[in-house]
Amino acid sequence: MPGRTLQDKVVVIGGASRNLGSLIAKECAPDGAKIVVHYNSDSSRGKAEQTAADVQKLGGDAITHQGDLTKVAEVERLFDAAMEAFGEVHCMVNTAGMVIKKPMVETSEEEFDKMFAVNTKAAYFMMREAAKRLQDGGKIITIVTSLLAAYTGLYSVYAGSKSPVEHFTRALSKELFGRNISVNNVAPGPMDTPFFYPAETDDSIAYHKSSAMNGELTKIEDIAPLVKFLLTDGWWLNGQTVFANGGYTTR
Repeated sequence: MPGRTLQDKVVVIGGASRNLGSLIAKECAPDGAKIVVHYNSDSSRGKAEQTAADVQKLGGDAITHQGDLTKVAEVERLFDAAMEAFGEVHCMVNTAGMVIKKPMVETSEEEFDKMFAVNTKAAYFMMREAAKRLQDGGKIITIVTSLLAAYTGLYSVYAGSKSPVEHFTRALSKELFGRNISVNNVAPGPMDTPFFYPAETDDSIAYHKSSAMNGELTKIEDIAPLVKFLLTDGWWLNGQTVFANGGYTTR
């Protein structure tokens, strides 16, 4: 049976200017994918343009698009840009997110609202818009966190704002029966990126490392191929959260 491919498939990637999102874009490029490289702010423009250039060098095609995914109109404009550039959309991968680590009693209302806007609202409407725009047979993937399976303090508003995405995923995957669109989450362990370190101390970093089978943080190089698998030959996985973390948490 021939493998499934991303040749000429249009993939919208939320948060694709750097780290995991950028690597996913470059992982898909050699198959001939057409990537919409989303970035949030002017400070990320240069990295987004470099990601798009890298995609093209690797054999794909790419455009960049700036937008605040916590605003529904801007989520819609992101997909409008994909349609204007390529005429159709086949896949959506959302890597956008933010983390706060602190006790619940120290969490402000402003922090709570911002975390749920980025991690919950943006994820919901990215999924909703993808469901409207994707061709039948498409794929929807959201990056969540392995802390969803952890018994720990200090991440209440981070893991708490990621937790609803599992429910969104199950509901949407069921609603899309008949269109052959799979909807899944990938839950990495703490990743060795600049996203991780500001919230941690030397001791907590050592603890996170000790909790995985090789004594290391999760590498984005181990997650990007898994995302590509879900976009291609892993199509039969549906409504799932895949914990990819070297045993950091299990469920």
